[in-house]
Amino acid sequence: MSTHNEKILILDFGSQTTQLIARRIREQKVYSEIHPYTLSLDRIKAMQPSGIVLSGGPASVYDDDAPISDKGIFDLGIPVLGICYGAQLMMQQLGGRVEKAEKREFGKAELSITYTAGLFAGLETAPSHYQVWMSHGDRIEEPAPGFVATATSPHSPYAALRHEEKPFVAVQFHPEVAHTLIGTDILRNFIFGICNCHPTWTMHSFIDATVAEIKQQVGTDRVICALSGGVDSSVTAALVHRAIGDQLTCIYVNNGLMRTGESESVLRFFREKTDLTVIDVDATDYFLGQLAGISDPEEKRKRIGFGFIKIFEEEANKLGEVKYLAQGTLYPDVIESVVFRGKAPIKSHHNVGGLPERMQMQLIEPLRELFKDEVRELGLELGMPEEAIFRQPFPGPGLGIRIMGEVTRQRLDILRQADVIVLEEMKDAGWYRKVWQSFAVLLPIQTVGVMGDGRTYEHVIAIRSVDSRDAMTADWSRLPYDLLGRISTRIINEVRGVNRVVYDISSKPPATIEWE
Repeated sequence: MSTHNEKILILDFGSQTTQLIARRIREQKVYSEIHPYTLSLDRIKAMQPSGIVLSGGPASVYDDDAPISDKGIFDLGIPVLGICYGAQLMMQQLGGRVEKAEKREFGKAELSITYTAGLFAGLETAPSHYQVWMSHGDRIEEPAPGFVATATSPHSPYAALRHEEKPFVAVQFHPEVAHTLIGTDILRNFIFGICNCHPTWTMHSFIDATVAEIKQQVGTDRVICALSGGVDSSVTAALVHRAIGDQLTCIYVNNGLMRTGESESVLRFFREKTDLTVIDVDATDYFLGQLAGISDPEEKRKRIGFGFIKIFEEEANKLGEVKYLAQGTLYPDVIESVVFRGKAPIKSHHNVGGLPERMQMQLIEPLRELFKDEVRELGLELGMPEEAIFRQPFPGPGLGIRIMGEVTRQRLDILRQADVIVLEEMKDAGWYRKVWQSFAVLLPIQTVGVMGDGRTYEHVIAIRSVDSRDAMTADWSRLPYDLLGRISTRIINEVRGVNRVVYDISSKPPATIEWE
């Protein structure tokens, strides 16, 4: 469902902040989409973008295997913004020269603007200096014909450029990151001043367009929705229900990998506070049987994904002829499941990479263009209560990917007890709504400890808490020591089989939020 009158297309060259570009553009109420740099010229033409952004990336444009997009994009008459690697690629493809820099620029730098129109409309020229974020070891030594510098930095004479006749602009720094203090101004000038877009992409307009598309796609057929109780599937169900009403039946599958009391509270909420028709299926034995002896995280995800689809199909058959399956796939799920430059995907999401090749039902994924914070905004627009919207994310594969190694009933019992303590303490301390996600992980190791006068050799629980806006990047939460201390003390005292608790201080990237 990607019919948008105006869109900014982002070609990804492997930058860790490509997703931030999309988010910053969407914050201006203009739709943006990320695609691999290999996207064909024909597909780009067919998408009719209002503008194109060439992202940053870790390669050098003069490398033999450097990622190169189709040079024909510069013949389409569409505005193009090159960022870092994208700027260097633009110069090289159009006749400029890029070489290894004598002095690399990483981190904060001072930008001196020499041209106050285009990207820098509304800003001041030197002697004013603006903080920007650089991350490059190459630099533009000679701009392509027709380009002139619009800003400089201490080590980049061409920190920003523009073409004097065509709508091509480039910056050597990263306007999408918070450290570039004028980044929003630059992107806004590109979106509205150069691409001539309008701020019309809102959740209200998204609902209107998506409801119409679902009605047209489904017609008089029936739909089942994979309901987990999380915000993604809940909003999916509400949106599809608005479109087709009683043609929708929701199916909640207890895969045996839920947290303590989770299934009961989810079913109680939907039956008491919504008009949705909900069928519940307890498939604990089936899923634990499928996971027995399996330690590889990708295999666990795929088996859980296959299991969900199998059960959905069985339940659909009981209902009669059901043609469609609705599920809450989000844009980060889609992005992370895409193979980039021949490498493996970051992980196979249970509702993206884990689907059987021959599934009997067609998919309806109305949220696959949205980031998590946009889904929450959408849920509020649909009139859903805050208690359903602001729950912390919980992965579809459940605790199966928070137990490192084989999933067993005993390990699930240990993790459930620890996880309850984490959530209770986070809520009591007023931190639950402050962070993106907080949870416990059971590690596949045992360590020596002392309890009473005896030596123990028991399990380790890792605590994970992160701050994020859209799950594409995340930083570890700076929780108070006293809170961490209470969590640790309670877990060790109350959860039999655990004698050590550690806190995960890894950011994403390079780590992911979940451990598997």
